[in-house]
Amino acid sequence: MSDPDPTAFTTRRAEVRDGLSLAYVREGVGGYPLVLLHGYPETKRIWWRNIAPLAAAGYEVIVPDLRGHGESDVDPDDRYDIVTYSRDIEALVHGVLGHDRCGVVAGDVGAVVAYDLALRFEDLVDGLCWFNTAPPFLIEEYQAAGISLTGFGDVDARPETDYQLRQGQHTDALAAELDTPGRRRRYIADFYGHRLWASRGSFTRADVDFMTEPWSEEARLRAGWAVYQLSRGTRVSEEVPRLFETMPVPTLLLYGPEDQVVPEQFTACCEVAFTNRVGPLIVPRAGHFLQWERADVLNGLVAGWFSRFG
Repeated sequence: MSDPDPTAFTTRRAEVRDGLSLAYVREGVGGYPLVLLHGYPETKRIWWRNIAPLAAAGYEVIVPDLRGHGESDVDPDDRYDIVTYSRDIEALVHGVLGHDRCGVVAGDVGAVVAYDLALRFEDLVDGLCWFNTAPPFLIEEYQAAGISLTGFGDVDARPETDYQLRQGQHTDALAAELDTPGRRRRYIADFYGHRLWASRGSFTRADVDFMTEPWSEEARLRAGWAVYQLSRGTRVSEEVPRLFETMPVPTLLLYGPEDQVVPEQFTACCEVAFTNRVGPLIVPRAGHFLQWERADVLNGLVAGWFSRFG
């Protein structure tokens, strides 16, 4: 494949809430709206291999940067949490773009936002495609289903998740170490390389440069770390996210198995959490960045799955 082109799609801007603007790509206007939500350490660029094929399949593809990420505004009041992101997306999709219904495709933090979005705003989300993220917080239900939760959420016991402790609990010290744009970009590059989130060889050097360029500013790096601060108790959400209940919205569940960060109980937990699902389907030769690593598979599955709602 050729090197990724940052100018391949037009970036638009819209004020959503609190005087803040989100940057987003919008292609295929007039089709059924599909919202693609990135996670960490990602921006809208992680979807660069999905936008054109899904637009060609007849969808209106809406790809925002979450607040503080990519080209979206940094929040001067430092408000970053799942519900804040969820409300921003509803304001963009419904309030700005005028859609009463949409589908959502998401992984990592974006998938957690999508879960809250689908439950918080009734009838907005027709369906989900959900992959490689933290399972919903349904501990009693998982235990009742006989799922062993040994090591579940215990990031301190897993050497591959040491970054969660540092980003969430030792944020200032880590930021002080990453005191230049180059150091910040090299830190993010590790997630696309030796941390083994992705299948081997999925990202070329040009791909990594493309993914890390938006992370050169400290404020954006800290915005990305906010969810880890929430998990470590060093940041408090203004509202409780809707992550403690099962999901009735029709969902296509995917899993990239070459992912060293998502807990091994992911697929079993999804079978309990999603009461109206297809999958989980295992996507070979894919890891955490499934939408980039196996864009060919995801694009076809998503185009077929959401055709029922168009």
